[in-house]
Amino acid sequence: MKVYKHILLLLFLWNTGVFGQETFSDWTAFETAFVKDFRRLHISELQIYYKDNLELIQSERNVKKQENMFLKYKKALKVFDRNMLTKAQQLDYALVLYEINLHLERISLEKKWLSIKPKRISDEGLQRVPMGKEWYVYFLKKWVDASVTPDELFQFGLSEINRAKTAMKAIEEASGLDSLEYQAYINSDRFFYNDVATIQQSFENFKKEILPNLISAFPKITELPDVYIRQGRNRSYAQVPAYYAELRSTFYYNYFDKPFNKRQVAWIYFHEAVPGHHYQVKFEETLEKSEIKQLFSYGGYREGWAAYVEELIHEFATNTTKYDELGKWEWDIIRSVRVAMDVGLNYYDWSDEKALEFWQQHIKGQDDIALREINRMKNWPAQVITYKYGANQILQWKADIDAILSKEKPFPWLSFHTQILQNGALPFSVMDKEVFGN
Repeated sequence: MKVYKHILLLLFLWNTGVFGQETFSDWTAFETAFVKDFRRLHISELQIYYKDNLELIQSERNVKKQENMFLKYKKALKVFDRNMLTKAQQLDYALVLYEINLHLERISLEKKWLSIKPKRISDEGLQRVPMGKEWYVYFLKKWVDASVTPDELFQFGLSEINRAKTAMKAIEEASGLDSLEYQAYINSDRFFYNDVATIQQSFENFKKEILPNLISAFPKITELPDVYIRQGRNRSYAQVPAYYAELRSTFYYNYFDKPFNKRQVAWIYFHEAVPGHHYQVKFEETLEKSEIKQLFSYGGYREGWAAYVEELIHEFATNTTKYDELGKWEWDIIRSVRVAMDVGLNYYDWSDEKALEFWQQHIKGQDDIALREINRMKNWPAQVITYKYGANQILQWKADIDAILSKEKPFPWLSFHTQILQNGALPFSVMDKEVFGN
């Protein structure tokens, strides 16, 4: 009996030593202990390639240790009266609870996975992996938001396809040309650049023209480091029109062996530079973040923001034409189709052939892009959905404000964007409740 009690005492002391105390005197003590214990677990960050996530699952013993830690802190959270916390602490409380619940969901999957773990993990997509659909649901929550479901996102993709098609059709009708004349016009040489110097100058001119129009709508926009523009030379990134390199404060446009569509200039600059990725990243670097906020990163927020600002080209880029707007929609419909295709391939058991047929229903003459994107979605499940989902969440918040705003009053762009940006990257459902009060 004494030996049994001694063992229990040792277990109690070990748990206390590893995961800190059971209760906390105040929020600061909780935050300090949670951050310390979370870092001790050495949990891998979400990887873009699904195989990496599965191969990085820790041992059964370590997974159990993680579970004990998260359950303990979930219990400890219940002691706090949220009304007694500051606004910032309430946000951190919500963020911790969001992360604990998502980690517990992951741990539940990992415990099951460890009991049936295959000798080899297929590299042909989640359809060929045990528990593939369960893993896809989890990856959706990690990439997009814990509130989403595959079925809802599939329907969302269909609605966004229709939205993009409607916008593109309106531009075609406004041209006054019939369908064949219109296609010939938008594919004529007048819409394409064929040398780097002209492309570079076009971006530089747009950068100079747009900045004065953004100052009154985006906080700190003139106080942040400048963005640089360069031609991309890395062919491994050739599948995308452009990309942003955070450490270099540079966005790269891709121009290799095909003419460069000038309709891409406005939306690429908005997405990659200002007020897109460069602006959002540099703004976030100015924030004083709590230790809890420093623990977590949300790529869905960043991609969602960059896709959202593309929607504002007509609002702030006053020198652009309807064909610059068309350039945005030409890429937007690809993103929209990808939302539904991603769910189809990874959750509805679509074959590659069925996915290609779906693409061809909505996008003509770009099958080479379709095949590339199918491979991407099978290797990087859920990631492509972040763009459209995040943009839509922000547009919904804007619509809520529009609905109660007097018609005589202009939209409060500066306060709206400050409200979104001032806490840094967060899950959309947390922001919806904690920042916008929904």
